[in-house]
Amino acid sequence: MKFSVLSLLGHSPHPLTGELPSAAQRFDEVIGTGVEAERLGFDAYAVGERHAGPFLSSSPGVVLGALAARTSRIRLLTGVTVVAILDPVRVAEDFATLDQISRGRIELVVGKGAEAGHFDLFGLDEERQWDLQKEKYELLRRLWSEEGVDWEGEFRPALKDVTTLPRPYAGAPRVWHGSATSLNSPELAAKHGDPLFTANAIQPRAAYARLIAYYRERFEAYGHDPAGARVAAGSGGLLIADTPRQAVTRYKELYEAKVAQSFRPRLEGKAGYNTPFRTIEEAIADGPQLIGSPQQIIDKILGFHAVYRHDLQSITVDGFGLPLGEQLETLQRFAEEIAPVLRREVPSPLWE
Repeated sequence: MKFSVLSLLGHSPHPLTGELPSAAQRFDEVIGTGVEAERLGFDAYAVGERHAGPFLSSSPGVVLGALAARTSRIRLLTGVTVVAILDPVRVAEDFATLDQISRGRIELVVGKGAEAGHFDLFGLDEERQWDLQKEKYELLRRLWSEEGVDWEGEFRPALKDVTTLPRPYAGAPRVWHGSATSLNSPELAAKHGDPLFTANAIQPRAAYARLIAYYRERFEAYGHDPAGARVAAGSGGLLIADTPRQAVTRYKELYEAKVAQSFRPRLEGKAGYNTPFRTIEEAIADGPQLIGSPQQIIDKILGFHAVYRHDLQSITVDGFGLPLGEQLETLQRFAEEIAPVLRREVPSPLWE
Protein backbone atom coordinates (compact mmCIF):
# COMPACT_ATOMS: atom_id res chain seq x y z
CA MET A 1 0.00 0.00 0.00
CA LYS A 2 1.07 3.55 -0.74
CA PHE A 3 0.17 6.68 1.23
CA SER A 4 -0.85 10.23 0.41
CA VAL A 5 -1.59 13.26 2.58
CA LEU A 6 -4.48 15.52 1.53
CA SER A 7 -5.30 19.09 2.53
CA LEU A 8 -8.45 20.89 1.42
CA LEU A 9 -7.00 24.08 2.90
CA GLY A 10 -9.95 24.58 5.20
CA HIS A 11 -10.25 28.02 6.76
CA SER A 12 -12.89 27.87 9.48
CA PRO A 13 -12.73 29.18 13.05
CA HIS A 14 -11.47 26.55 15.47
CA PRO A 15 -14.55 24.51 16.47
CA LEU A 16 -13.83 24.97 20.19
CA THR A 17 -11.91 28.25 20.56
CA GLY A 18 -13.19 30.23 17.59
CA GLU A 19 -9.64 31.22 16.62
CA LEU A 20 -9.03 31.77 12.91
CA PRO A 21 -5.49 31.79 11.49
CA SER A 22 -4.62 34.19 8.70
CA ALA A 23 -4.76 32.96 5.12
CA ALA A 24 -0.99 33.38 4.83
CA GLN A 25 -0.48 31.21 7.91
CA ARG A 26 -2.65 28.45 6.49
CA PHE A 27 -0.69 28.42 3.23
CA ASP A 28 2.57 28.22 5.19
CA GLU A 29 1.20 25.32 7.23
CA VAL A 30 0.04 23.32 4.22
CA ILE A 31 3.25 23.80 2.25
CA GLY A 32 5.37 23.03 5.31
CA THR A 33 3.35 19.88 5.97
CA GLY A 34 4.02 18.75 2.39
CA VAL A 35 7.76 19.19 2.93
CA GLU A 36 7.52 17.17 6.14
CA ALA A 37 5.47 14.47 4.39
CA GLU A 38 8.30 13.99 1.91
CA ARG A 39 10.86 13.77 4.73
CA LEU A 40 8.75 11.12 6.46
CA GLY A 41 8.54 8.96 3.34
CA PHE A 42 4.96 9.52 2.21
CA ASP A 43 4.42 8.74 -1.45
CA ALA A 44 2.23 11.71 -2.40
CA TYR A 45 0.80 15.01 -1.20
CA ALA A 46 -2.51 16.36 -2.50
CA VAL A 47 -4.16 19.78 -2.41
CA GLY A 48 -7.91 20.08 -2.99
CA GLU A 49 -9.85 22.56 -5.07
CA ARG A 50 -12.89 24.38 -3.69
CA HIS A 51 -14.60 27.54 -4.90
CA ALA A 52 -17.37 27.70 -2.31
CA GLY A 53 -17.42 27.35 1.45
CA PRO A 54 -14.69 28.09 4.02
CA PHE A 55 -11.68 26.95 2.00
CA LEU A 56 -8.56 28.60 0.56
CA SER A 57 -7.99 25.96 -2.10
CA SER A 58 -9.32 27.82 -5.15
CA SER A 59 -5.89 27.64 -6.84
CA PRO A 60 -4.27 24.28 -6.04
CA GLY A 61 -1.80 24.55 -8.91
CA VAL A 62 -0.19 27.60 -7.31
CA VAL A 63 0.14 25.80 -3.96
CA LEU A 64 1.58 22.71 -5.63
CA GLY A 65 4.03 24.90 -7.54
CA ALA A 66 5.34 26.28 -4.25
CA LEU A 67 5.60 22.74 -2.92
CA ALA A 68 7.34 21.50 -6.08
CA ALA A 69 10.07 24.08 -5.48
CA ARG A 70 10.68 22.77 -1.95
CA THR A 71 10.56 19.02 -2.61
CA SER A 72 12.27 16.60 -4.97
CA ARG A 73 10.67 13.16 -4.66
CA ILE A 74 7.09 13.20 -3.39
CA ARG A 75 4.32 13.00 -6.00
CA LEU A 76 2.04 16.02 -6.18
CA LEU A 77 -1.68 15.38 -6.62
CA THR A 78 -4.83 17.43 -6.78
CA GLY A 79 -7.85 16.46 -4.76
CA VAL A 80 -9.81 17.16 -6.89
CA THR A 81 -9.31 19.31 -9.99
CA VAL A 82 -12.86 20.45 -10.69
CA VAL A 83 -12.54 19.92 -14.43
CA ALA A 84 -16.30 20.34 -14.95
CA ILE A 85 -16.04 24.11 -14.33
CA LEU A 86 -12.64 24.74 -15.94
CA ASP A 87 -11.32 25.25 -19.46
CA PRO A 88 -9.46 22.06 -20.45
CA VAL A 89 -6.94 24.08 -22.47
CA ARG A 90 -5.99 26.04 -19.36
CA VAL A 91 -5.88 22.87 -17.23
CA ALA A 92 -3.60 21.22 -19.81
CA GLU A 93 -1.25 24.23 -19.83
CA ASP A 94 -1.15 24.82 -16.08
CA PHE A 95 -0.53 21.27 -15.00
CA ALA A 96 1.89 20.45 -17.82
CA THR A 97 3.88 23.46 -16.59
CA LEU A 98 3.83 22.01 -13.08
CA ASP A 99 4.75 18.62 -14.49
CA GLN A 100 7.85 20.12 -16.11
CA ILE A 101 8.83 22.08 -12.99
CA SER A 102 8.45 18.99 -10.78
CA ARG A 103 10.12 16.66 -13.32
CA GLY A 104 7.09 14.47 -13.83
CA ARG A 105 5.68 14.33 -10.31
CA ILE A 106 2.19 15.71 -11.09
CA GLU A 107 -0.95 13.55 -11.12
CA LEU A 108 -4.51 14.87 -11.28
CA VAL A 109 -7.58 13.66 -9.47
CA VAL A 110 -10.51 15.04 -11.46
CA GLY A 111 -14.10 15.38 -10.36
CA LYS A 112 -17.15 17.59 -10.51
CA GLY A 113 -16.45 18.82 -6.98
CA ALA A 114 -18.13 18.55 -3.60
CA GLU A 115 -19.72 22.02 -3.56
CA ALA A 116 -22.66 22.71 -5.84
CA GLY A 117 -22.16 26.48 -5.50
CA HIS A 118 -19.25 26.63 -7.90
CA PHE A 119 -21.45 25.98 -10.94
CA ASP A 120 -23.34 29.23 -10.37
CA LEU A 121 -20.07 31.03 -9.67
CA PHE A 122 -18.72 30.06 -13.08
CA GLY A 123 -22.02 30.61 -14.88
CA LEU A 124 -22.66 26.93 -15.56
CA ASP A 125 -25.76 24.78 -15.26
CA GLU A 126 -25.47 22.36 -12.35
CA GLU A 127 -28.00 20.09 -14.06
CA ARG A 128 -25.39 19.48 -16.80
CA GLN A 129 -22.53 18.74 -14.40
CA TRP A 130 -21.85 15.20 -15.65
CA ASP A 131 -22.04 16.25 -19.29
CA LEU A 132 -19.56 19.04 -18.50
CA GLN A 133 -17.32 16.59 -16.67
CA LYS A 134 -17.23 14.03 -19.48
CA GLU A 135 -16.67 16.43 -22.35
CA LYS A 136 -14.01 18.50 -20.62
CA TYR A 137 -12.10 15.50 -19.32
CA GLU A 138 -12.04 13.84 -22.71
CA LEU A 139 -10.73 17.03 -24.31
CA LEU A 140 -8.02 17.34 -21.63
CA ARG A 141 -7.03 13.76 -22.33
CA ARG A 142 -6.57 14.50 -26.03
CA LEU A 143 -4.66 17.73 -25.41
CA TRP A 144 -2.09 15.85 -23.33
CA SER A 145 -1.74 12.82 -25.59
CA GLU A 146 -1.97 14.43 -29.04
CA GLU A 147 -0.59 17.37 -30.99
CA GLY A 148 -2.45 19.31 -33.68
CA VAL A 149 -5.82 18.59 -32.06
CA ASP A 150 -9.00 19.27 -34.02
CA TRP A 151 -12.00 19.22 -31.71
CA GLU A 152 -15.60 20.37 -31.54
CA GLY A 153 -17.95 20.08 -28.55
CA GLU A 154 -20.83 21.68 -26.71
CA PHE A 155 -19.30 23.67 -23.89
CA ARG A 156 -16.42 25.64 -25.40
CA PRO A 157 -15.39 26.96 -28.83
CA ALA A 158 -14.01 24.47 -31.34
CA LEU A 159 -10.26 23.88 -31.66
CA LYS A 160 -8.32 23.63 -34.91
CA ASP A 161 -4.78 22.20 -35.05
CA VAL A 162 -4.07 23.02 -31.39
CA THR A 163 -0.96 21.86 -29.54
CA THR A 164 -0.87 23.05 -25.95
CA LEU A 165 2.47 24.10 -24.49
CA PRO A 166 4.40 23.08 -22.61
CA ARG A 167 3.99 19.41 -23.28
CA PRO A 168 3.94 17.18 -20.20
CA TYR A 169 7.34 16.14 -18.87
CA ALA A 170 7.28 12.48 -19.91
CA GLY A 171 3.92 11.73 -21.46
CA ALA A 172 0.47 12.51 -20.14
CA PRO A 173 0.30 12.56 -16.32
CA ARG A 174 -1.82 9.91 -14.67
CA VAL A 175 -5.38 11.07 -14.07
CA TRP A 176 -7.50 9.56 -11.28
CA HIS A 177 -11.27 10.03 -11.18
CA GLY A 178 -12.65 11.20 -7.85
CA SER A 179 -15.78 9.31 -6.84
CA ALA A 180 -18.04 10.05 -3.87
CA THR A 181 -21.69 9.29 -4.62
CA SER A 182 -22.38 8.76 -8.33
CA LEU A 183 -21.66 5.97 -10.80
CA ASN A 184 -20.74 8.56 -13.44
CA SER A 185 -17.11 8.93 -12.35
CA PRO A 186 -16.47 5.18 -12.06
CA GLU A 187 -17.99 4.79 -15.54
CA LEU A 188 -15.74 7.45 -17.06
CA ALA A 189 -12.66 6.06 -15.31
CA ALA A 190 -13.43 2.52 -16.48
CA LYS A 191 -14.07 3.62 -20.07
CA HIS A 192 -10.61 5.14 -20.37
CA GLY A 193 -8.74 2.59 -18.26
CA ASP A 194 -7.98 5.21 -15.61
CA PRO A 195 -7.68 4.70 -11.84
CA LEU A 196 -10.47 5.53 -9.37
CA PHE A 197 -10.07 7.62 -6.22
CA THR A 198 -12.98 6.99 -3.88
CA ALA A 199 -13.71 9.69 -1.28
CA ASN A 200 -14.28 7.24 1.60
CA ALA A 201 -14.83 10.27 3.82
CA ILE A 202 -18.43 10.58 4.99
CA GLN A 203 -20.70 7.69 4.04
CA PRO A 204 -20.76 4.12 5.35
CA ARG A 205 -18.30 1.70 3.77
CA ALA A 206 -20.95 -0.09 1.72
CA ALA A 207 -21.66 3.07 -0.30
CA TYR A 208 -18.07 3.33 -1.48
CA ALA A 209 -17.77 -0.42 -1.99
CA ARG A 210 -20.67 -0.20 -4.46
CA LEU A 211 -18.87 2.45 -6.53
CA ILE A 212 -15.62 0.48 -6.57
CA ALA A 213 -17.32 -2.79 -7.50
CA TYR A 214 -19.07 -1.02 -10.38
CA TYR A 215 -15.77 0.47 -11.53
CA ARG A 216 -14.02 -2.90 -11.58
CA GLU A 217 -16.92 -4.53 -13.44
CA ARG A 218 -17.03 -1.78 -16.07
CA PHE A 219 -13.22 -1.62 -16.35
CA GLU A 220 -13.16 -5.24 -17.48
CA ALA A 221 -16.27 -4.81 -19.66
CA TYR A 222 -14.46 -2.09 -21.62
CA GLY A 223 -11.75 -4.61 -22.44
CA HIS A 224 -9.06 -3.54 -19.98
CA ASP A 225 -6.98 -6.06 -18.06
CA PRO A 226 -8.62 -6.20 -14.61
CA ALA A 227 -5.17 -6.43 -13.03
CA GLY A 228 -4.62 -2.84 -14.17
CA ALA A 229 -7.57 -1.40 -12.24
CA ARG A 230 -6.11 0.87 -9.56
CA VAL A 231 -8.09 2.26 -6.62
CA ALA A 232 -7.30 4.86 -3.98
CA ALA A 233 -9.34 5.66 -0.89
CA GLY A 234 -9.61 8.75 1.25
CA SER A 235 -10.52 8.92 4.92
CA GLY A 236 -12.54 11.16 7.18
CA GLY A 237 -9.55 12.54 9.06
CA LEU A 238 -6.81 11.10 11.29
CA LEU A 239 -6.49 11.32 15.09
CA ILE A 240 -4.01 9.04 16.89
CA ALA A 241 -3.74 8.28 20.61
CA ASP A 242 -1.84 5.65 22.56
CA THR A 243 -4.95 3.64 23.47
CA PRO A 244 -8.58 3.45 22.34
CA ARG A 245 -9.73 4.97 25.64
CA GLN A 246 -7.31 7.88 25.30
CA ALA A 247 -8.54 8.53 21.77
CA VAL A 248 -12.10 9.00 22.97
CA THR A 249 -11.11 11.04 26.01
CA ARG A 250 -8.70 13.29 24.12
CA TYR A 251 -10.67 13.93 20.96
CA LYS A 252 -14.39 13.48 21.72
CA GLU A 253 -15.19 17.16 22.28
CA LEU A 254 -13.08 18.28 19.31
CA TYR A 255 -14.48 15.70 16.89
CA GLU A 256 -18.11 16.32 17.78
CA ALA A 257 -17.71 20.11 17.70
CA LYS A 258 -16.17 19.87 14.23
CA VAL A 259 -19.01 17.67 12.99
CA ALA A 260 -21.55 20.17 14.33
CA GLN A 261 -19.66 23.09 12.75
CA SER A 262 -19.47 21.36 9.37
CA PHE A 263 -23.13 20.32 9.25
CA ARG A 264 -24.97 21.81 6.25
CA PRO A 265 -28.73 21.88 6.92
CA ARG A 266 -29.66 22.65 3.30
CA LEU A 267 -27.99 19.41 2.25
CA GLU A 268 -29.44 17.23 4.99
CA GLY A 269 -30.32 13.83 3.60
CA LYS A 270 -28.20 14.28 0.46
CA ALA A 271 -25.53 11.58 0.30
CA GLY A 272 -21.93 12.66 0.61
CA TYR A 273 -22.32 15.98 2.42
CA ASN A 274 -23.07 15.42 6.12
CA THR A 275 -21.52 12.56 8.03
CA PRO A 276 -24.00 10.26 9.75
CA PHE A 277 -21.33 9.46 12.35
CA ARG A 278 -22.10 12.31 14.74
CA THR A 279 -20.38 10.96 17.86
CA ILE A 280 -16.77 9.89 18.11
CA GLU A 281 -17.82 6.43 19.25
CA GLU A 282 -19.89 6.00 16.06
CA ALA A 283 -17.01 7.28 13.94
CA ILE A 284 -14.51 4.88 15.50
CA ALA A 285 -16.84 1.89 15.22
CA ASP A 286 -18.32 2.33 11.76
CA GLY A 287 -17.16 5.53 10.06
CA PRO A 288 -14.34 6.12 7.58
CA GLN A 289 -12.61 8.37 10.12
CA LEU A 290 -9.24 7.04 11.32
CA ILE A 291 -9.42 7.65 15.07
CA GLY A 292 -7.86 5.53 17.78
CA SER A 293 -4.68 3.70 18.68
CA PRO A 294 -2.18 2.78 15.96
CA GLN A 295 -3.45 -0.81 16.00
CA GLN A 296 -7.07 0.33 15.69
CA ILE A 297 -6.15 2.40 12.65
CA ILE A 298 -4.16 -0.44 11.08
CA ASP A 299 -7.13 -2.76 11.56
CA LYS A 300 -9.56 -0.24 10.06
CA ILE A 301 -7.43 0.35 6.96
CA LEU A 302 -7.01 -3.40 6.52
CA GLY A 303 -10.80 -3.57 6.76
CA PHE A 304 -11.07 -1.00 3.98
CA HIS A 305 -8.61 -3.00 1.91
CA ALA A 306 -10.53 -6.24 2.35
CA VAL A 307 -13.48 -4.55 0.61
CA TYR A 308 -11.85 -1.96 -1.67
CA ARG A 309 -8.57 -3.74 -2.60
CA HIS A 310 -7.07 -0.29 -2.88
CA ASP A 311 -3.46 0.61 -3.68
CA LEU A 312 -3.31 4.08 -2.15
CA GLN A 313 -4.60 5.33 1.19
CA SER A 314 -5.05 9.06 1.69
CA ILE A 315 -5.01 10.67 5.14
CA THR A 316 -5.78 14.18 6.36
CA VAL A 317 -4.29 15.72 9.50
CA ASP A 318 -5.53 19.32 9.28
CA GLY A 319 -9.27 18.75 9.20
CA PHE A 320 -10.15 18.89 12.90
CA GLY A 321 -8.31 22.00 14.08
CA LEU A 322 -5.27 20.40 15.69
CA PRO A 323 -2.38 22.83 16.19
CA LEU A 324 0.35 22.47 13.59
CA GLY A 325 2.75 20.77 15.98
CA GLU A 326 0.21 18.07 16.77
CA GLN A 327 -0.59 17.65 13.06
CA LEU A 328 3.07 16.96 12.34
CA GLU A 329 3.32 14.62 15.32
CA THR A 330 0.28 12.72 13.99
CA LEU A 331 1.88 12.51 10.55
CA GLN A 332 5.09 11.17 12.06
CA ARG A 333 3.30 8.55 14.15
CA PHE A 334 1.42 7.35 11.10
CA ALA A 335 4.66 7.15 9.08
CA GLU A 336 6.54 5.29 11.80
CA GLU A 337 3.92 3.11 13.52
CA ILE A 338 1.19 2.45 10.94
CA ALA A 339 2.47 2.77 7.38
CA PRO A 340 5.27 0.17 7.68
CA VAL A 341 2.82 -2.50 8.84
CA LEU A 342 0.41 -1.79 6.00
CA ARG A 343 3.18 -1.66 3.38
CA ARG A 344 4.23 -5.12 4.51
CA GLU A 345 0.73 -6.61 4.87
CA VAL A 346 -0.78 -5.28 1.63
CA PRO A 347 2.00 -4.35 -0.81
CA SER A 348 1.10 -2.52 -4.03
CA PRO A 349 2.95 -2.14 -7.35
CA LEU A 350 1.61 1.41 -7.78
CA TRP A 351 4.45 3.82 -8.67
CA GLU A 352 7.00 1.03 -8.87
